[in-house]
Amino acid sequence: MSYRIGVDVGGTFTDLMLFDEESGRYWRHKTPSTPHDPSEAVLAGIAAICQQAGIEPAQVAQIMHGTTVATNVILEGKGARVGLITTEGFKQILHLARSQTPGPLAGWMIMIKPEPPATLADTREVRERMSARGEVVRPLDEAQAEAVIRELVDSGIESLTISLINSYANPDHERRLKAIAQRVAPHLPVTISYDVLPEFREYERTLTATMNAYVKPKVKMYVHNLDHSLRQRGVQARLHILRSDAGLMTAETTEENPVYTLLSGPSGGVAGALHIAIRAGYPNILTFDMGGTSTDVSLCMGEPNIARETVLGYFPVKVPSVDVRSVGAGGGSIAHVPSLTRALRVGPQSAGAVPGPACYGKGGVEPTVTDANLVCGYLPPSILGGAMQLDVAAAKAAVQKIADATGLSLMDAAEGILRIVNENMFGALRLVSVQRGFDPRQFALMAFGGAGPLHGNALAELLGCYPVIVPPAPGLLCALGDLSADYRDEFARTYIRTVDRVEQEEMVGMLRELGREARAMLTEEAIPPARQEIRYFVDMRYYRQGYEMPIALSEAEFEQDLIPLLVRRFNELHDRTYGFMLDSNVEIVNLRAVGIGRVTKVELPEAEPGDPDASSAYTGDHQIYRHGEWITARLYDRNKLRPGMQVEGPAIITEVDSTTVVLPGHTATIDRYFNLLINRS
Repeated sequence: MSYRIGVDVGGTFTDLMLFDEESGRYWRHKTPSTPHDPSEAVLAGIAAICQQAGIEPAQVAQIMHGTTVATNVILEGKGARVGLITTEGFKQILHLARSQTPGPLAGWMIMIKPEPPATLADTREVRERMSARGEVVRPLDEAQAEAVIRELVDSGIESLTISLINSYANPDHERRLKAIAQRVAPHLPVTISYDVLPEFREYERTLTATMNAYVKPKVKMYVHNLDHSLRQRGVQARLHILRSDAGLMTAETTEENPVYTLLSGPSGGVAGALHIAIRAGYPNILTFDMGGTSTDVSLCMGEPNIARETVLGYFPVKVPSVDVRSVGAGGGSIAHVPSLTRALRVGPQSAGAVPGPACYGKGGVEPTVTDANLVCGYLPPSILGGAMQLDVAAAKAAVQKIADATGLSLMDAAEGILRIVNENMFGALRLVSVQRGFDPRQFALMAFGGAGPLHGNALAELLGCYPVIVPPAPGLLCALGDLSADYRDEFARTYIRTVDRVEQEEMVGMLRELGREARAMLTEEAIPPARQEIRYFVDMRYYRQGYEMPIALSEAEFEQDLIPLLVRRFNELHDRTYGFMLDSNVEIVNLRAVGIGRVTKVELPEAEPGDPDASSAYTGDHQIYRHGEWITARLYDRNKLRPGMQVEGPAIITEVDSTTVVLPGHTATIDRYFNLLINRS
């Protein structure tokens, strides 16, 4: 069986792509999401896309699934009641945190400190102690440990975290406590910190492990039920879940370590965008994924930029994640005028899928970005290939509320909404580029998601980054990303030494051992040796600095004089990121190996460029409102555009799942891979 399915569950739609590895053919499908139970839309979509392709569901070999279940559990505060076991003397570890408060000035005075995922009432201490070298300072008191575990279980906890001081150096006591817990309560989900994050920094390790326990019951139930439902419908495919770092892991691993899926959804879009961009010859891109509720942006230089930590709500969760920044700016974002400032604002509140924007005719009455696009003419009244007619009158009535509140005309109010939402997204793109030391003008902008192509050209004007790349079926790119994602896992050890005290043979030996663990994981996933890749990283910082940076290292360099090489690379990266270097000793803190198993990529169609004349795709004229005046834009059907054709702005290019705007002074060229490349004329 050579069929694979990529599934991405969004807030409004669930996107699917079916790929036949043998023939290279693929099929796409979009179905409404079912927020009350996301698996319903997944199952319905799989049945529909298999029927579309004329195959039986039993012929599907693998399902790659991007999910937001863990993210939603945390954001909605609907996780499990978590019990926490710590070393005696460290009961308040989650409450002390890092003693950082919001600024500037008196920001801390209005801070409402969030309650950590495990309360003090559900936290217990056990008598034990490991040294930072992994030596037993105080043996584990198993009788006392069993008593506190029974006490927690009897109190009604739904999940248990075990995080002991210095367990990163020796997990023996954590493993023994887990065995006791499983004997006392066989069905209680148990998380030990060493399995989730075997690194130093006790607060981050404890918080990440506790977050894992917090989301574990619901994610485990979702994955298990989905897998079971697939089996009932005759689908014997192996289910894989997309990780936050745009890699794949098995359903079984997901059930044990769901914290690795916190950014599963956005990472699929980044993987898909990078696959398209590299093929088109633009490895350096800014990704711009604008959906109905939010916009996700990221910077990539040939591969996803992986951050060591992600902030979800108030909490810094230390799991490898694609470095994505999100803002509450989407097609459904609601425009409003606060009574205090009388200044127009857009988002972060969203009309969502139900009732949606006013123009959808589903009962929505609040003015949204989609309504403003319709009023200004950027969005034609007929979308989804003619399957959906938008209510222009309802959109105007909604936007009129903003006009009345601000004293602007209807059209100026609509254009004001679009300018503000563009500035919001511009700020997010600056965060991942300018504030990281990168010039956005040296990157292409990949615009995707249902609303991304509507705003991509406007964002490129603000940033100066060209071309704007709009892939075929941009609203379904996340599903392509799920299919394009490789298997991935990470293995780490803490190794704290200043470089003048490092024994290279010892360090290389530890790296090789981590590499063997990574290769064993790939072999278990049945990845052929030719498709296996092991990458090595050394986390480094200046001596006594608070945070470290990952420095890449290849196995071929293990025989070289490593220390000068690593120090030089660290200094160069520090200078590029922060604008300075220090004449100070450098320290190594972590060693890690990343195992990557390459999958067969979806090969999208291509053709030789031909005649630039796009008149065969021209469908009529349409009025758009820009900079205070009405101008005529030409309408084009994207399905009729062929490689080599050029579309002069102002123009609107329509397709089933999205609409692309080409502004005046710009030209869209269709490349050999059917991407739209928008450049200044």
